Amino acid sequence: MSWLAAAPATVPPETTQQAIGYPTLFLLVLIGALVPVVPTGALVSSAAVVAFHQTAPFALGLVFVTASAAAFLGDIALYWLGRRGMGSKNGSRWLEAIRARAPEDRLTRAQEKLADHGVAVLVLSRLVPAGRIPVMLACLMAKWPMRRFARGNLPACLAWAVTYQLIGILGGSLFDEPWEGVVAAVALTLLISATPGLWRRMRRANTTAA
Repeated sequence: MSWLAAAPATVPPETTQQAIGYPTLFLLVLIGALVPVVPTGALVSSAAVVAFHQTAPFALGLVFVTASAAAFLGDIALYWLGRRGMGSKNGSRWLEAIRARAPEDRLTRAQEKLADHGVAVLVLSRLVPAGRIPVMLACLMAKWPMRRFARGNLPACLAWAVTYQLIGILGGSLFDEPWEGVVAAVALTLLISATPGLWRRMRRANTTAA
């Protein structure tokens, strides 16, 4: 029974973080894809910072797989709900939520770009802050079948996960403490997300002043 006495009394903190962290990341990114108010990019960057400071092999790879899979499944679920709403006489609350987050001017641009460039626009839409929903609605209005949307959305989710993970790795490499890297990564992702909105406000202000 000596091996029982030699066994560790507690689970290693890093193992505990992984057991809790990956399912939590998956759930939050999935929810963020369905309800586009959760800052999923910041979540992925933060998880990448923590993984960067871990000694476990493939930690960053697991963050990438978890985030991209959750984003893909969330997008597919939201698109399926949107298609149901498009086919219903009374629509659906999910379709209305998509419409509410796609202003008319951005929807028009998304439709024009989708008609000109097809799947490539879908791939880029996830890399542009607030670009995903207008393009998704444009796909719904163009009556893209689920298979075509999924085929374009897969590389979009992979590119999105890589981009925000690289932001997290950058933050993690600049600081010795994980929490400092998390703060830096979150601040950077929120700045990136806010930039397009600030740019549009400045353009509107300049147009009004002129």
